[in-house]
Amino acid sequence: MSHIMSLAAGTLPEFLPDQIADAAGRSGFGHVGFTIEPEQWTRDQAKATKAAIKQYDLSVLDVEVVWIPEGGVLTDNHRFIIDAGAELGAPNVLVVSAEPNPDRTAAALHQLCEWAAPANMRVSLEFLMITAVRSLDVALDIVARCNHPGAAVLIDSLHFQRAGHAAIELKAVDGNLLPYSQICDGNLHCTDNFDAYLEDAVDLRDAPGEGQLPLADMLAALPAEIPLSLEVRSKAYRDQYPDPVERAKAVRQKSLAHFDAIGISVR
Repeated sequence: MSHIMSLAAGTLPEFLPDQIADAAGRSGFGHVGFTIEPEQWTRDQAKATKAAIKQYDLSVLDVEVVWIPEGGVLTDNHRFIIDAGAELGAPNVLVVSAEPNPDRTAAALHQLCEWAAPANMRVSLEFLMITAVRSLDVALDIVARCNHPGAAVLIDSLHFQRAGHAAIELKAVDGNLLPYSQICDGNLHCTDNFDAYLEDAVDLRDAPGEGQLPLADMLAALPAEIPLSLEVRSKAYRDQYPDPVERAKAVRQKSLAHFDAIGISVR
């Protein structure tokens, strides 16, 4: 059994989707994910991105990020991201929520699932300490309230640790609710305030094996063959590897070495 390994958009946050696709292909990835910004996703950008995907025979794992706003009211821009994902053939769209009311979040999630259903896309709700959905338990409750077969939960290894969860908790989750996972390493602990959590998430991640997270335990508890999206959002990597191809290569090689060391098969 082996896991698909994908290059997450967050590893190359300052680059456009066509540049990310090019970096993924030139660095040896077979799968890739994209951040879709409606104002940047022009017809030319879509054409260039699809051309790079075709050139390197890439598969798209996900698009992101749909922010459910406080109040839970969705707009055309939210649907735009889903439509772009459908255009690219992405099987997953990542969602986070700023709405503290679980029923309103569930209603918005249900609408997103309805929009995504014609393209057979799963809509994965991510929990993290800088949003209104801060734990696996809350995310699972919202997905249950949503009551749609397209709704799912996104496990990010860093946010899973920050929420205080243990790997054994993943064993109790229905594997059908976990279509893919974001993986990185990082510091074991983080100061408990918004600014620290934000910096931790956008600047302080490590490639697998470089930090202190219990990745081996998490990976062993996740569903067999779950696709792994490498989100190494790191200022150190951005500074050391300003070239997107070199950064993607470094992340891929370090991740492969660590997965091999802990007995995880990836492709």
